[in-house]
Order: sequence, then structure tokens, then C-alpha cells
Amino acid sequence: MALHIAVEDPAQPEIIELLRDGEEHSAELYPAESNHHLPLDALRSTNVRFFVARNGSGRAVATGALVLHGPWAELKRMWVVPDARGQGVSKAILAVLEARARSEHVAVLRLETGVESHAALGLYKHAGFRQRGPFGDYREDPLSVFMEKELSEHPG
Repeated sequence: MALHIAVEDPAQPEIIELLRDGEEHSAELYPAESNHHLPLDALRSTNVRFFVARNGSGRAVATGALVLHGPWAELKRMWVVPDARGQGVSKAILAVLEARARSEHVAVLRLETGVESHAALGLYKHAGFRQRGPFGDYREDPLSVFMEKELSEHPG
């Protein structure tokens, strides 16, 4: 699938719909207290780099955000529309997020995902993320998996 991945404003109707779809999917798997979505206004903060992947016809098919916290950053709002899954979209947007993190001098990428999010867990493990304990404002949650990846100056 031909993709164009770039920083975009999340406050576009098409993107808001994608974000809602991701929230609805999470709500089917986890109770509200185990869902940790950043709201739209937070996604527009100066320390957030919000990316959209668009297919060859310009349709938004995935989102992902990098939230900068000085020496570390958190991945948020990773979501691929169902009909674009299995085509390398999540791997592509993750690679762009990692590259941007490196360019922003981030040493460690962190994330929280759910125990039932098997595709996401597989993606992150394959990309070199390792499990760790809660970070930031997160608390221990049996439905959450916390992961991180140390970034080197030179990938690979």
C-alpha cells in the first residue's frame, strides 16, 4: 500500500472519526478506567507530534502520536482502520514515529497498551520494545502492558 505519513492537525473531521473509532474499539475490550486516550485538545499541545498515514487516494488510514517528555516520549493514539490492517501500515507509522523521536533527541520511547491488543503487542515486541512497569501518571493495571524501547543515535 502506498502511504504518505506526515504531521497533521488532529482536529479534522476525518481524523476525529478515526480517533472515535479507536476509542470505541478500546471500549469494547476494556473498562473506562483502563482506557488512557489523550483527548483532542491534548493531541494539539506543543509537545505532541500527531501523524496521519494516508493511502494513495488521500484517505486517512492510520494515526499515531509522539508525546515528548524531555529525554523520553510516549507513543499514543496508534490506530489503523480495519480495512488497512495486515498491509504494513502500523509498521510504517511506527518507523516514522521512531525516526521523529530520534530527531527530537528522545532517548527512550514508552507506551501503554492493553493485554487483549494482540496485534499491537506483536508489533511492539517485533520492533524491539520490552515490558516495563508503569511510568508517568500510570498506575499498575492488570489490563495494561507497559513497554519501552531505548533509542540509539544510529538505528540498528
